[in-house]
Amino acid sequence: MQTISNWQGLSPALRGASVAMGNFDGVHLGHRSVITLAQAQPAPLGIVTFEPHPRAFFAPTAAPFRLMNAEARAHRLEKLGVEVLCELRFDARLAAMGAEAFAQDVLGAGLGVSHVTVGTDFRFGKGRVGSAETLARLGGACGFGVTIAPLLQIDGVEVSSTAIRTALSEGRPRDAAAMLGHWHRIEGAVEHGAKRGRALGYPTANMGLAGLHLPRLGVYAARVDVLTGAQAGSYDGVASLGVRPMFGENAPNLETHIFDFGGDLYGQHLSVALIDFLRPEAKFASLAALIQQIKADCAAARSCLTAL
Repeated sequence: MQTISNWQGLSPALRGASVAMGNFDGVHLGHRSVITLAQAQPAPLGIVTFEPHPRAFFAPTAAPFRLMNAEARAHRLEKLGVEVLCELRFDARLAAMGAEAFAQDVLGAGLGVSHVTVGTDFRFGKGRVGSAETLARLGGACGFGVTIAPLLQIDGVEVSSTAIRTALSEGRPRDAAAMLGHWHRIEGAVEHGAKRGRALGYPTANMGLAGLHLPRLGVYAARVDVLTGAQAGSYDGVASLGVRPMFGENAPNLETHIFDFGGDLYGQHLSVALIDFLRPEAKFASLAALIQQIKADCAAARSCLTAL
């Protein structure tokens, strides 16, 4: 998969794609229905999305809300057969661009798309004045076709990033996975931490959560994919997502203990899937009590993962 960020000066080899367009936060089943319709066209499959997310551009001080960072989204889209990923740089220039200019200059002249598929609730252009129907009207004049995908429902409930965030906030990762079509994953580089886990006999891989929606704080059974390095592969583990109340006030992070694993993962990239919520985060009376609980958490996580 090739990734680009600028619609100007595009290589001729990348033009003519059938693209699905949207934010694709989470790449959930609703998003996949849009992508499937784009994939049905007789052309290479592309994605047009935005980075940073427009919501982050317009409200930079709002609480973190993304289900996926750009890295995780790209990995998921590549698995779906996307050949060209266009992450348009969402800046003041793009925010000020009208709907007609976007269709003509970016999609038509710039990217040279042959077809665009969007969800029925898609909005674009300055002030969000453009709708899916607006795009269909403009596409004819700009040389590309347009398909409008209906919203997807499961058991009468609309599949949406908002509903998935709610499920995660309530500690229901399996309900979130049912809407996502895959386990909710947190991806990123392993960072140096205080190394308390190692001292307690349970070393952890520490990952930051900046910019991401926080699932319910607590302990989870986890599936871990080590994406880079000599020990790349899939493993089982237990993950603690929270602020570590035993050790003062800390920024939220994800600490994952990988079962039966030895080695240095600092700087490597991990993808941690949250499978089952085991318990809320807690402060213990002593380190001995904490160690005893970690032992119980590991046993509970192994039981959950064995049953998958």
